Amino acid sequence: MRAAAGFTLIEVLVAVLVLAVGLIGGTAMQLHAMRTRHESALLSASVQAATAMADRIRANAGQVGSVYLAIDYDAHREPTPPAPASLCMAAPCDSAALAELDAYELKRLVRTTLPAGRVRVCRDAGIWQAGRLRWPCSGGATAPVVVKIGWRGKNPDGTPQADAEDGFVPGVAVAVAGVAP
Repeated sequence: MRAAAGFTLIEVLVAVLVLAVGLIGGTAMQLHAMRTRHESALLSASVQAATAMADRIRANAGQVGSVYLAIDYDAHREPTPPAPASLCMAAPCDSAALAELDAYELKRLVRTTLPAGRVRVCRDAGIWQAGRLRWPCSGGATAPVVVKIGWRGKNPDGTPQADAEDGFVPGVAVAVAGVAP
């Protein structure tokens, strides 16, 4: 009887250890699910913003070269985008003022919805490189107009996602169809 005196205590300690490992695993799964849900929400917001901007560019195609292709905004470097001269509320505005307002609204949306978001509108024939979206644009005269939106995301281990060129990769790239070069 004396040889089995500490056996129950060892069983309890092993059970507590197994329970602790299970709780840590469950917590890790929950954190992964929350991170995935957050990234999915950011991706959804980016797709909606990019397609809305593509529609605005198609509707005001005359301003592609002068206003829309000049959009290159990084909320990390420029926290508050400057407001356009006219917000088109008090008086009617021309297509250039409307394009400036569209650009401002896109920048404001990226700043408020994405963590250190970035947006670029450019002509790019090679959106993908090595299986990843990329920020640089080829700029060819016949290349399609592309809206690229991204944010500073994180890898599963918490380190920032980065590439060699600009520090982080875009999350969304939408080609604008129907805009003549």
